[in-house]
Amino acid sequence: MSHHVLVTGATGYIGKRLILALLHAGHTVYAAVRDRNRFHIPEAFQSHCHVIEMDLLDPTPRHPLPATIDVAYYLVHSMASASKFDTLELRCAHQFKDALAQTHVQQVIYLSGLVHQTNLSPHLASRKNVEAVLRQGPYALTTLRAGIIIGSGSASFEIIRDLVEKLPVMIAPKWLNTRCQPIAIRTVIDLLMGCMLRDDTYHQDFDIGGPDCLSYRDMLLGYAKVRGLRRWIMTVPVLTPRLSSYWLYFVTATSFKLAKALVNSMRVEVVCRNLALQERLGTPPISYQEALVLAFKKIETNAIASSWKDAMVSFKGKLKMSEFIEVPTMGCFVDQQRVLAPKRHLTIDRIWQIGGVNGWYYGNRLWQLRGMIDKLVGGVGLRRGRTNATTIHTGDSLDFWRVLYANRDEGRLLLFAEMKLPGDAWLEFKLTDTHLIQTATFRPLGVWGRVYWVLFMPFHWVMFKKMAQRLANPTPHPSAP
Repeated sequence: MSHHVLVTGATGYIGKRLILALLHAGHTVYAAVRDRNRFHIPEAFQSHCHVIEMDLLDPTPRHPLPATIDVAYYLVHSMASASKFDTLELRCAHQFKDALAQTHVQQVIYLSGLVHQTNLSPHLASRKNVEAVLRQGPYALTTLRAGIIIGSGSASFEIIRDLVEKLPVMIAPKWLNTRCQPIAIRTVIDLLMGCMLRDDTYHQDFDIGGPDCLSYRDMLLGYAKVRGLRRWIMTVPVLTPRLSSYWLYFVTATSFKLAKALVNSMRVEVVCRNLALQERLGTPPISYQEALVLAFKKIETNAIASSWKDAMVSFKGKLKMSEFIEVPTMGCFVDQQRVLAPKRHLTIDRIWQIGGVNGWYYGNRLWQLRGMIDKLVGGVGLRRGRTNATTIHTGDSLDFWRVLYANRDEGRLLLFAEMKLPGDAWLEFKLTDTHLIQTATFRPLGVWGRVYWVLFMPFHWVMFKKMAQRLANPTPHPSAP
């Protein structure tokens, strides 16, 4: 039976996958997003998926929610991306509850964390408080409480992957001995959909997890076993939570704020009380090892549906990307390269494969050095890579850039820099019938911004010129120096 379903957090890691599953099942989906420019709807489902711009921090919503909504999913989590995140999360929950009062919604399904312990981290405590707010609404609330979620592109999987792939020997904090109960992303999506409009799940909360109770150390070594790697882990008691956060930040692709939130949560044991919902719905258990194998199958076939890196609220705080799509000219420094591109489609293919493991076609070591410097000063660095090797969508992260606009038919890709800079920077690729026009724009902030541009101008001139030439070259580019 088809239902009208509202999904908040539609650009997030879980939200993107849930929406695809709902659409495949024949439901009509309303995707609530703060900025519609960040949300990509597959062409085959556009008639059944409607985008609603909705900022849950805005006390005056622009548009009322459709009255026909049957079920609403609340997937909004800050992951401590801002100071006073607990206050902001409560505001979002109240706004969401009030907005639903004008609809005929029967059930709200909330994905929370495992919060039945007495000693909770600030992040987990905030999720528990959000649940209390949502419970006050005129609908049936069903809460699913999950711990570590394992799947291609999930934050937990990517952090484990970074640690194990890069460090043959780890001197790690003692919280690696904390137990948890990881769950496969496939199981999470099945359970979110399985409890939809089931009255035997109304006004209840359920812990959800996989069949294995493991320490984080076990999870790292389990990953190494799947990958055929030999790894040694030594835990020491001297690493404070702050030092542990820095350790996680510098080794992995995560931001420091996210690393801090994760460390605080990882010090708390997150084991399910029971798996009653899985038993009730008949959901088959997927072990941790099986979840890893499934994740790698998605990676190998380049079929990652979503990534935590694309979902992070790292874009200029709370500003909308649409405010940066029009590249300024006044008071800006510009480096523009115009190169003959005789084979337009091949040039577009190369542009759409830029970054990540493929690199930037020229001076990759210099790009890597810039990424290391960015990490040292608190930036995102280059380790985020890209979600998909050949496709790019608006809102995707691309190394230390954010995709503002991507249109293959038009031959235009616009990136905005998320690295630490004394100003704002854009990088645009635009194809005409005969030429590639590559434009780097920098809007300096004060004197230091101007000094930065002057100091790096010789490097930029060489790198951008060579990069444009290799993108427009119809032959495969040589290995970058």
